[in-house]
Amino acid sequence: MTFQGRPHLCFKLLFGLLVGCVSAEHIIATVGEDVTLICNYDAKKHGKLSACWGRGAVPNSGCANEVIRSDGTAVISRLSERYNLRGDVGVGEVSLTIRQVEEADSGMYGCRVEIPGWFNDHKHQLTLTVVAVRPNALKVETREVKEKTVTVCWTAVFDGGKPITAYRIDLKNKQASWDTAVSTTVSNPQLTQLTLADLRPAKHYNLRMFAINIVGMSEASNVLTVTTKEAAPESPPLDMQLKGLTARSIQVTWKPPRLDHRNGVLRSYSVSYREYDATGRHFKRWQHLSVPATRELESVVLTNLRPSAAYGVIVQAKTNAGVGPASTAPLCSTLDESSIFKSSSSAATIGMQETSGHITSTTETVTAATGGRESTSSELPDPPVIHLTEVKDNTISISWIPGFEGDSAITGYYLECKAVNASWDNTKMVIDFSPNQTEATIIEIYPSTYSLRMFTKNSLGTSKGSNILTITTGEAGHQRVDLVTTVSTDTHAAASVKESKSGHLAAIVVPLVLVVTAVAIVAMWQLQRIKLKKGTVSMWLTNEALRHRGAESLQEL
Repeated sequence: MTFQGRPHLCFKLLFGLLVGCVSAEHIIATVGEDVTLICNYDAKKHGKLSACWGRGAVPNSGCANEVIRSDGTAVISRLSERYNLRGDVGVGEVSLTIRQVEEADSGMYGCRVEIPGWFNDHKHQLTLTVVAVRPNALKVETREVKEKTVTVCWTAVFDGGKPITAYRIDLKNKQASWDTAVSTTVSNPQLTQLTLADLRPAKHYNLRMFAINIVGMSEASNVLTVTTKEAAPESPPLDMQLKGLTARSIQVTWKPPRLDHRNGVLRSYSVSYREYDATGRHFKRWQHLSVPATRELESVVLTNLRPSAAYGVIVQAKTNAGVGPASTAPLCSTLDESSIFKSSSSAATIGMQETSGHITSTTETVTAATGGRESTSSELPDPPVIHLTEVKDNTISISWIPGFEGDSAITGYYLECKAVNASWDNTKMVIDFSPNQTEATIIEIYPSTYSLRMFTKNSLGTSKGSNILTITTGEAGHQRVDLVTTVSTDTHAAASVKESKSGHLAAIVVPLVLVVTAVAIVAMWQLQRIKLKKGTVSMWLTNEALRHRGAESLQEL
């Protein structure tokens, strides 16, 4: 029994000598960091020896899939600059450092130190596992701040070894906690800039961002504190009252506009008044006063007025950004010697409202005239053609194709946005873009239905409006986009449209012409019937489909 076991024992000892002494360990690293795999020998004892590193288990000789080799004094070959022996090779420090490891670097590595003699080589094996991590935190910067929009930008960061799939943006009032923040996720990893819209003027906001990959979400970016610019007040002063004090004076009292509609610090009020000529049924010239905004109940006395005369008064609040809408009240009369003040009739009230409306439209005309959008040049740029790329929740992505640039190079674009039922005179926001930009992503903080149009700018002026996109945001699982194309008389803008849609136009026009011709024939036949019957036209017609006006011919079908 003992004799039979000796050959088996000898075989084991021989195998151990052939393989040599191999040590092993397991190292876990994350994508992007530098990793050092330890392997050393005693150069004082053995002298300077050759060493190598390879991918895979250490074979009987050399290194499998060799990545780096040393002759005992310096590195003599390497597979890539990412592989280094950073220690003092001359004293036996041959640890392998791999720079910025990737998931593909995972696997077994083997180190061999070639010691003279049979079966003397020092062998060391390690298993390296490289795992992906969350992306690095973003560094966000403010690019542009307006009354109702904020544009931010950032540079690409290390993605943690897995592609970034989305970004998350948190926005809150400066004084509130992050628990109250409005969070929006944008699934466009190529983005480096976005615009947050529908903010309030003259408000302080905090903004932060996160990058997301398959592993998870990054740490929060730096926190931006932004203050939107002031705007003109949105609503008129409240509770305006007129009271005749004497035969030559009227007292005007009012309160400031709603706090959330002031859009900045109120600086003053414009009080405008004029006499109403009841005989001629017209108003006389306006007179104006400026009253500092100092109290929650403002008051001013209009003096040097005519006795027993009716006056119309309007009050407008002012910020540094402009003048707000006017508050109105019924006409008020100064006193005479035998009566107290009396309010005007409802007709006078209506007349006053019409007058204030006229003032508003005059102000709008002046604003439009000074907006810098008119030019004497006959070669203004063409408008761009805008397309909807994506609507997801309350995020809108658009792109546009520039048109003919005119007699001067394009200097930029601007986008107008309004509520779908509002007029373009009540544009909710305007966003500017650089001349080389052809796409944008916009976040609407309060989802609704909007209309968008775009203009091109050059040094000579501004183009006509582009085609209009009507977009509904914030409807989960549903997107609604109505494309409304404006007709342009500009040949440069119309050429491509005509060329691409001529076939569709022919398919629509030909049937339409046939239908109109058929209707005309039927109408002529019916007219002949009327003449033969010699009756009245009004007796024969039903539902006023045709109308007869005295001795005139039929006006419409």
